[in-house]
Amino acid sequence: MNNLQIKRVYELPSKSDGYRILVDRLWPRGEAKTDAHIDLWLKDVAPSTDLRKWFNHEPEKFKDFTKKYTEELRHNSAVNQIIDILKTKKVSLIYAAKDEKINHAAVLRDFILNKL
Repeated sequence: MNNLQIKRVYELPSKSDGYRILVDRLWPRGEAKTDAHIDLWLKDVAPSTDLRKWFNHEPEKFKDFTKKYTEELRHNSAVNQIIDILKTKKVSLIYAAKDEKINHAAVLRDFILNKL
C-alpha cells in the first residue's frame, strides 16, 4: 500500500506527502510549527515516555523496542484514527528521529500495514 509513508520532519514538505501526521510525543527541536505543515499532531500514538527514554535510539535495543512498542500499539485507539484517515487520504507519518530505519515511525507504519 503506497498510501502510507514515513518522513522526517526536517525534510521539506511536499504535495506528495498527503495528510501529514506528527507521531512524536514532543515537538521536534528547532522546527517552527508553521514550517512543519502538520495536519494533525497525534501525540498519543507515540511510544510511552518510559519506553522512549529506555530505547534512547540505541540500535542494539531496537528489536526489543519494536516488541514493546508493538504491544503498546495493540491497546492504542489512536492507531484507528490513522487507519480512518487512510481510507480517504494518503498519509505521511512525520517524525524527528535521525535514523530513518531505526525509529518508532517505522514500527508504527509496519504495525498499521499489518492491520490493513
